[in-house]
Formats: sequence, structure tokens, C-alpha cells
Amino acid sequence: MLLKTFGWSFAITVLGLGLAGVLWGWQGLAIVGILSILEISLSFDNAVINAGILRKMNAFWQKIFLTVGILVAVFGMRLVFPVVIVAITAKLGPIEAVRLAINDKAHYEQLVTSAHPAIAAFGGIFLLMIFLDFIFEERDYKWLGWIEKPLARIGKLDTLSIIVALVALLVSALTVATNVAHGGGDKTTTVLLSGIGGLVTYLVVGGVSGYFEGRLEDDEDDEDGAADEVQGAEGARGGGKGADAAPARKRGGSAVGLAGKAAFFMFLYLEVIDASFSFDGVIGAFAITNDIFAMALGLGIGAMYIRSLTVFLVRKGTLDDYVYLEHGAHYAIGALGVILLVTIKYEINEVVTGLVGVVLIALSFGSSVLRNRREGRPGQESSAKSEVTSGV
Repeated sequence: MLLKTFGWSFAITVLGLGLAGVLWGWQGLAIVGILSILEISLSFDNAVINAGILRKMNAFWQKIFLTVGILVAVFGMRLVFPVVIVAITAKLGPIEAVRLAINDKAHYEQLVTSAHPAIAAFGGIFLLMIFLDFIFEERDYKWLGWIEKPLARIGKLDTLSIIVALVALLVSALTVATNVAHGGGDKTTTVLLSGIGGLVTYLVVGGVSGYFEGRLEDDEDDEDGAADEVQGAEGARGGGKGADAAPARKRGGSAVGLAGKAAFFMFLYLEVIDASFSFDGVIGAFAITNDIFAMALGLGIGAMYIRSLTVFLVRKGTLDDYVYLEHGAHYAIGALGVILLVTIKYEINEVVTGLVGVVLIALSFGSSVLRNRREGRPGQESSAKSEVTSGV
């Protein structure tokens, strides 16, 4: 299963590193390798969050996530996105922006860095909303009960996560945005508008996907109800055989993943999450190289592993077996959201950012293992208690 799931990632790694060695020599090969590791370390929590959403989808949309999704992730976010940012901030045409990225790498890096306050505000608020909606929701399993129990109680106020996010945005705009890093001056208005953009994007994409998901679940419930009536009538005539078939059909229906519009908007939601996670990776990559092609190649290899890891977690049922993993990932997302807002003014090393996520997920995994041992379930969780969480 490991080779089947990670086969493409291994192949892309060999091809990517080989291409880097041919184009830029040993130094380029080392740079691409370092960027790949950087992307994986920064986005490991992204894989856990993605898995919570991807397991809701059917096999077709899981394949779309690994094919079309990876193209968007690699070429869209790691190559095209920085160029688009430069084109907008410098008021250049697309061709001029590409020429600038190739011929004047130092100026290109400066322009991308100057756009960081807007990028950080958008991504920070978007990720913060994912965390807040998770932490304010009543859940069957609680990792840090002393935090999660009271927050779940006050989270019954539907708009609380929006209020907290807006307060965080306002505080950021009035503090760190008044004198941003690298001598950027006052970016209060930019941060406010970008943060509101991140909030609106989360509400629209998450809301629409949740709407279609709810409709699909209602339709399945209606079908199950009709099937129960038919099977009950048949059971009355046939000695109860139909009564046994009805639960089986219902169990089978619940195993069908999301499709159609619901899956499409879930896919969009996944892509926006990936974009938000990639912001710090793209900006941080400039500390290693300002060559956009080496950057796209290295970050792209890392993104491929994150996609494969997501599918691996889904197929292994890891989130059901280790019930606190999603908690750790969402805490890591909340930390990353706060870090992005802080980096509007202060520089935080990418190693610190990556370690925060890895440590939180490692702790949640360890807690899950201990829980399974206490419950006498070494890595296997009852399907009756498993819950589907996505942060939407």
C-alpha cells in the first residue's frame, strides 16, 4: 500500500532532483531538496486536516484531489501565485512579471516580500476560522478537556468564531500592521481588507460546501427511510428477512462518499486550505533561493508528499484509529494562523513554524496511543463512535 500511495511522490522526487542537478548542479539539487523538506515540515498538519475532509468524498473526487489538485498546488500556488502577486502589487502585466522573476530576481523577491502583510492577513484569518469553528464545536472526543469543554459550551453562540476572528483582525491591524516588517510602513487598511477577504472566502466556500453536504445527507436519509418501509413490508410477508436487509442497506449508504456539487465545493475548500498553508512556505522559500523555478520544483515535490500522505491517512483509517490527531492538527492550524498575523511585523523562522505543527501532532498522536491502550483498542476504534470532522 505504501508504494501504491506514495509511488508518484517517489517518482517525482527522483525526476525533480535529477532535473535540479542537471540545471543547477549540486547546489541546485541541495536547494530543491531543502525546499522539499521545508514544505513537508510546514504542511504535515495540512495532511491531517485534508484527510478529515477527503474521507467524506468518493473515489472519483479523491483521484481529482491527487491529479488536478496537485497541478493547482504545484503550478498554481508555488509558481503562478507569486508572479500574480508581483503583477498586482507592481501593476505589471503577466509577461512583464515573469520577465522580472527571471531577469531581476532580487527586485522580484522584494516585491513578493512587500506583499506579505496582505498574504499573511488573508491566510491567517482563514486558518484561524478553521481552528475556531473546530474548537467551539461540541465533540464526542476531547483531547485537552480543560480547554475544549468550556469553549464548546460558549461555542453554542453561532457567530462566536466570526466575532473572535474579527477581533483578532482588528487587533492585528491596530498593532503589527501599523509598522510592518522590511520598512513597509503603515498597512492597516491593507491588512483589514485582506483579513476580511480571508473571512468571506472561508464563509462562502465552507458554507456552500456544507449546504450541499447537508442536502446530500438529507436525500440519503429520505432514501433510507423509504427503503426501511419497503423492507419492513417485505419482511412482514417473508418472515423478517427484509428487516435484516434494511440496516445493511443503510450501512452501505453511509459508506458512499460525497459526489457532485457537494464534493466539488469540498474540493474548492481543500484547495483554499492548501493555498493558506502554502503562503508561509512560499515566503519562507525566499530565505533559501529567489529562483522561481527551483522554488516551484522544491515546494512542488513537498506538496506531492503531503497529497500522498493525505490519501494514506484516509485509506488506513488513521483518523478513526487515533482520535486526537485532528485535535492536534487543528491546534497547529490555530497556531499557524496566529503566527501568520504576527509575521506581518515580526519575522519568525520557518523552522519554528514547522516544529510547532509537528510537536502538536506528535503529542496528539501519543495521547491517542495511550487512550487506545487504556481502552484495549491498539490502533482500532469502534466504527460506531467514529466521527467525521473537517473544520467546515
